[in-house]
Amino acid sequence: MRSHLAPILAALLLVVSGCAAPVADPTQSQSTDWSWPDDPPTDRLGWENGYWHNESIDIDQSDGLNASEREAFVARTMARVELVRELEFKEPVPVEVVSREAYQAQSGTPTDPVHADWNDQVWESLLLVGEDRTIEEVFDDLYGGAVLGYYDPTEDRIVIVSDSPTPAIERGTLAHELVHALQDQHFGLDASPPTQDMQLADNGLVEGDARYVEYLYADRCGDEWKCVPRPERAASAGGSFDFSVFLVIYTPYSEGPTFVSDLRERGGWQAVNDAYANPPVSTEQLLSPGSYPDERPVEVTIEDRSDETWTRFDHEPVGDTVGEASIYAMLRANRAIDRSDLQRNTGAYSPYNYTSGPSSGWAGDLVVPYRPADDTVAAENPDQRAYVWRTTWDTEADAESFETTYTRIMLQLRMGASRVAPNTYVIDEGPFADAYRVTRDENTVTVVNAPTAEELDAVHSTSD
Repeated sequence: MRSHLAPILAALLLVVSGCAAPVADPTQSQSTDWSWPDDPPTDRLGWENGYWHNESIDIDQSDGLNASEREAFVARTMARVELVRELEFKEPVPVEVVSREAYQAQSGTPTDPVHADWNDQVWESLLLVGEDRTIEEVFDDLYGGAVLGYYDPTEDRIVIVSDSPTPAIERGTLAHELVHALQDQHFGLDASPPTQDMQLADNGLVEGDARYVEYLYADRCGDEWKCVPRPERAASAGGSFDFSVFLVIYTPYSEGPTFVSDLRERGGWQAVNDAYANPPVSTEQLLSPGSYPDERPVEVTIEDRSDETWTRFDHEPVGDTVGEASIYAMLRANRAIDRSDLQRNTGAYSPYNYTSGPSSGWAGDLVVPYRPADDTVAAENPDQRAYVWRTTWDTEADAESFETTYTRIMLQLRMGASRVAPNTYVIDEGPFADAYRVTRDENTVTVVNAPTAEELDAVHSTSD
């Protein structure tokens, strides 16, 4: 599912719906058997299902869109999207409406319990989601109230989330999801990379492409396309959310448009099209578009040094890579960096800036979650989990900067951890109450987490 997140702290979604008067269009080729603005004999860019991109349509969104209005609105928006994106739709795209209650019920479907437990440890390693809640609960709050619409590649349709059966549809939301349909028709949207960082990077291309087209679409409203304001009661979204987790999930939407814009400047829309066969593989490439495609992450490995009381999860892959953007969100959430930098020096099409000194030297990482080897102990003690997180950095200075920020500012200053032994810290209270061993070997930093300091060696021995 490709979803469109609502603007929570920044005005990121457009607030007008398209409506334009017909004008002469010299870009359209003409033949002897028809003349513009009549329907062309064959499909072409800027015309879809009986509507030209600059054709006037009779739409009143004050009472929502009925079936005929929605059909006209969708068709003309398709014509506009394909003209901006310079890709022809291969087939119509149905648009359906579901209630927010129905969407929340659908999106709240439980995941595999092993994966859920494993994934909780990944997010706990980022010190973002502690033992007092699960990442699934956080996602339910985030997506349940923030999604305005989504494209479903399994059913080739767009779904608008609204409590009205005849909703007003925000032009930007519709255009965004139509770009996803266009992507699916040309490149396919079924693949899902194995790690969190690769998923965010891959989504950076997909969502960045759609967001970038939104910006270009909006630029045409005014002199070229006459647009009318969206009714005040048009679709909106709300609900509680965790901003730090949101910041991770929003990385593709924030950094993707600037990344795609950079690709287009290098080689036009063809360069963007080509990227679907060779997508970015790390959020580092999104944050620094010049690093794509040559600078790839270092492959990080963690040997299993646990004793008979701890074991890795029966999960594929055994570990996850969180990446530079997620590490930035961790640092900001725990006030280890200046939070106001988030909205300073942003990219050309980016509302946020995900770079910081302690995270910008990232070269690769791996988180491997652990659980008690005894299934009975694991079942009776769901909070008794552990993990080993290894990060690799471009230079020793980068690794030292991260190690110092992590231990002195995050663990000790912000979370009240006590240093109980060399490189060993204990947090006594709160959702991250655990023991942490943090060591550095040249440009590699390894964090071992366990319920108590005595169990750190049982999870990951310091000797081979």
